[in-house]
This record gives sequence, structure tokens and C-alpha cells, in this order.
Amino acid sequence: MVQKNIKAYKIALTGLMAALSYVVFTFLQIKIPLPGGDATSIHLGNAVCVLGALLLGGPLGGIGGAIGMTIGDLLDPVYITYAPKTFILKLCIGLITGFVAHRLGRITTLHDNRKIFNRVLAASICGLVFNVIFDPLVGYYYKLLIIGKPAAELTLAWNITSTSINAAVSTVAATAAYMALRPALAKAGLLPPIGKSKLENKTA
Repeated sequence: MVQKNIKAYKIALTGLMAALSYVVFTFLQIKIPLPGGDATSIHLGNAVCVLGALLLGGPLGGIGGAIGMTIGDLLDPVYITYAPKTFILKLCIGLITGFVAHRLGRITTLHDNRKIFNRVLAASICGLVFNVIFDPLVGYYYKLLIIGKPAAELTLAWNITSTSINAAVSTVAATAAYMALRPALAKAGLLPPIGKSKLENKTA
């Protein structure tokens, strides 16, 4: 691919990840009502965010996931007040996953499937462990300012539980999806080049 086509391709994939994260988060979630009119949910939106970072790098992958799930929040009366928090946290998931996968692990330059799997799994875990820690923590203090301390305390345990479940399921889903997609995209010359991976894509 020439440089201009690579940019257009990455933008298109970012849009696809945004749409996919919106659909998965909005229509495939299991919503759990909580006291005070709040709710938490079990969903795979974070898996799409992580997959985007593995395929496109942290910034674009994070932006795709963040946009999709933020739109999902904005269109849901229960979650609308959490949209700013969602955008920041999901962007961070992508940035951390992408940093570990591409800056440290350089996964797109590797050919050993076992090494690829190990580094993809490590990157996915890093991004989602961040979310397990900071989503409930930021959410707690966010709720203190919006709906008051009693509601924040009542929902904290539920949010920790749902975030942990989401992280475990999303780690498995994102890693499996990347390992399945990578060979097909590489064979077709469509594996997005990131850093030194440009050379790999030119010779694929």
C-alpha cells in the first residue's frame, strides 16, 4: 500500500471499530439495574477497543473504541452522564494496550505465533487491568459529584464486579479475535503497518 492508501485504510478501520464497539456495547450488553436509578452492564465493548489497539496501534484503536462506547452512553438515558468518563477511560485502554503490544512487544514484526500470542495476551491484560482499577475508582468519585456519596458507595461493589467480569471475557475475546484475524489480514496484505511493520507489509 502507498502511504496515502495506508492512511485512508486506517481511518476506515478506526470508523469500523467505532461502529462495532457501539453495536456490541449497546445491543449485546446485559444491563444490571442498581440503586438510585443507576446501572452497570456486562458487555464486550472493551474487547473491541483492545482489538482496535492491537490492529491499529494505541491512539487509533483507543479513539475508535472510545467514540463508539461514548455514543452508546450519549444515546442511553441511564449512562448519558458518564459519557466524558467513558471516552477518557476507553481511550486509555487503547493507548496502554497499543503501547505494550507495539512499542514494547512489536507484535507486527514477529512471525512466531507463540511469541505473538504471549505478547498480545500481555498487552490485552495490561489495558484491561487498568480499566478494572480505574473504571470503578474514577466512577466512584465521578458519582460523588453527580449523584451524591450514598449512591456512589452503594454501586461501587457492583461496578468492581462487572468491570472484572468484562475484563476477563474481553481479554479472551480480543486475543482470540486478533490471533484469528492476523493471518488472514497479513496474507491479503491488509495488516495495518505500525512502526517497523511497514517493511513486513511491503514484503508480504
